[in-house]
Amino acid sequence: MIINTAPTKLPSSRPRFQPPLWLAVACALLGCCAAHAGTVVGPWVPIFKGVSVSFSTNTPGTGALFAEQQAVRVARVDLTDPDIHFFTTPRNTNYVADSSETGGMTPNQFATNYGMNLVINANFFAPNNNYNFPEWTAMDVTGLLVCTGQVVSAQEQITQSDGTYGNAAALLFTSNNVARFVPTNWPAASLTGIYTAVAGDYPILYSNNIVAYVYTNAYYQGNGASPNYPVHQLNPRTAYGLSADRHYLFLMTLDGRQGGYSDGAYDWETARWMQLFGASDAVNMDGGGSTTLVQLSSTGVPVMLNNSSAVAGNGLQRTIGSLFGLTANPLPGYINNILVNPDDTAATITWTTTNTATSQVQYGLTTNLGLTTPLQSALVTNHAALLTNLSPGSIYYYKVLGTSATGTQYASSNYFFLTTNYQTSRMVFDVTNTWKWSNTSYDGVNWTTNTFNDSGWTGPAPGLFWIFVNGTVNANVQPRNTLLPASPNNFISPYYYPYVTYYFRTHFTLPATPTSATLTLSNYVDDGAVFYFNGVEAARLRMPAAPTTILNNTLASTYVPCTVNGTPVGQATCPDVLSLTGVTNLVKGDNVMAVEVHNYQVNSHAVTFGSALTYSLSFSVAPTLTLTNYNGTPGLAWTRGGFTLQQAPSPAGPWTPAQGPIVSSPYWFTNQTGTRFFRLIR
Repeated sequence: MIINTAPTKLPSSRPRFQPPLWLAVACALLGCCAAHAGTVVGPWVPIFKGVSVSFSTNTPGTGALFAEQQAVRVARVDLTDPDIHFFTTPRNTNYVADSSETGGMTPNQFATNYGMNLVINANFFAPNNNYNFPEWTAMDVTGLLVCTGQVVSAQEQITQSDGTYGNAAALLFTSNNVARFVPTNWPAASLTGIYTAVAGDYPILYSNNIVAYVYTNAYYQGNGASPNYPVHQLNPRTAYGLSADRHYLFLMTLDGRQGGYSDGAYDWETARWMQLFGASDAVNMDGGGSTTLVQLSSTGVPVMLNNSSAVAGNGLQRTIGSLFGLTANPLPGYINNILVNPDDTAATITWTTTNTATSQVQYGLTTNLGLTTPLQSALVTNHAALLTNLSPGSIYYYKVLGTSATGTQYASSNYFFLTTNYQTSRMVFDVTNTWKWSNTSYDGVNWTTNTFNDSGWTGPAPGLFWIFVNGTVNANVQPRNTLLPASPNNFISPYYYPYVTYYFRTHFTLPATPTSATLTLSNYVDDGAVFYFNGVEAARLRMPAAPTTILNNTLASTYVPCTVNGTPVGQATCPDVLSLTGVTNLVKGDNVMAVEVHNYQVNSHAVTFGSALTYSLSFSVAPTLTLTNYNGTPGLAWTRGGFTLQQAPSPAGPWTPAQGPIVSSPYWFTNQTGTRFFRLIR
């Protein structure tokens, strides 16, 4: 089951029509919705001849492979299909090597300028410190880039702080798409016969082995690479991969920086996703705000298949110096070109049929569906349906239905899509935050409040707090900053063991009261803990459930379940991520977070504690209504789904639905006279 997309009909020119129309939009209020825990790998659904897509999710909890909320889109390209052709960003008109190599474009601009069915971001580039550079801004591409046999950017020798070469993992293709993977392209590989090439920063998968650096909260567990190198942190990711037999190319985007929807991924998680999809070799491409996957609709309007963090943050795609596109032939069939454009509380689904038919969609939160859009009895070949009253951040299943003029009924397969959840996130403090701490029993003492006097406590000192005995130090527990004392009353020759319980307090300041915020705690806890905000309990982790009273001698209910290379280690080598809603007692100004950490056994060897706090707030995002042109016909286009186009003779109204009603982009002005005003509503 998958978000399904459509083959394209290519435009003949870039949009240039600008009639004097007044445009208005209506905003929608947003909310949030939790999803079931687990890792869901979507099946492959064909969208073009030789191209299939999969939509997958990871929701932290039992059965999930990863600790982060993740939404993943991947395209699988059949490299043996003779009708598939690749194209990268070409040389700039004023080409200067290592300076003005390409002209920057957004993925939408690249798709329309060059008629690409599918577009994804590729190499790293500079300048990249501004998302909103004008189109054709001169860019310097990092690493190898070849477009239709011409070298756009030569492979540079870039030495990283750990002695390896950066931006040197390359994918090379001949004109008939015979692929070659070069994990470390230095010295630079021969380009004889190479028609297309792109390069990422470093390999993450090689011969089906995960070779990605292992980072945890941006700290390297290895041989001296920069501990805060941003590319290795939790980020939106773009990755390319190849199957072992070089039959398939995989183009993957993993969204991030959008709490409640998708957090991003570390290097090893990106590699693991590639393995799940069938790749044997893979490379980490430019990510972050560049991570974007776009497809042209059947009328030449670009549609973003993922939810870019750049668009979520400022409403605009990033201007990118290196992009990778492909063209492919359409699929045959009676129902074709299914394209879903989801938003937060609504979605638009469009499709075509080979002959005229009615239009209807069945949908729901389970495969049983259960909800149906109103039947549109008009017999047409281009269909559109509007789904409303959806829940943000939720998976919906759907299928399209139609009855032909002869009475034959048709139905598509079941697919699914994920509604987005517009949120802004703010990190309050990281795991290296300083805390005051104590190992004294506080049974019967309200030590978690703002007014509690902790002047007699030790500290403040930075996390992670840790203690290991009996030679059990694990190098993967990082960053170890503050050593905790052992208990003088817990001696088993020849070692003193940890206290059963340690208490921690920290103050933090909020610039405003975060009403209805979602709090995310990323914790390193060995073994169990209870969390408090301003004196009120907020969560328990591996502790006896409420209403059990937690005392100083209460033991954790189980040990920490982390593994290293698949082997349980019983220590805090992986984060425990808690998402908390309904915490209403945070205030503007000073707040206190208090945590008590409990060991699993009286004579357990280790205790660890560190916690990072982030809060996320939902916000409203208005859609963008733009003027466009297709083969000389002017029209209106918008990229977000779930809206209806209205028109009026003046801004004061009366407002009525445009002919149709029109629920999908674009809308073309045909046989119209006079002045019209337009707006989008939900």
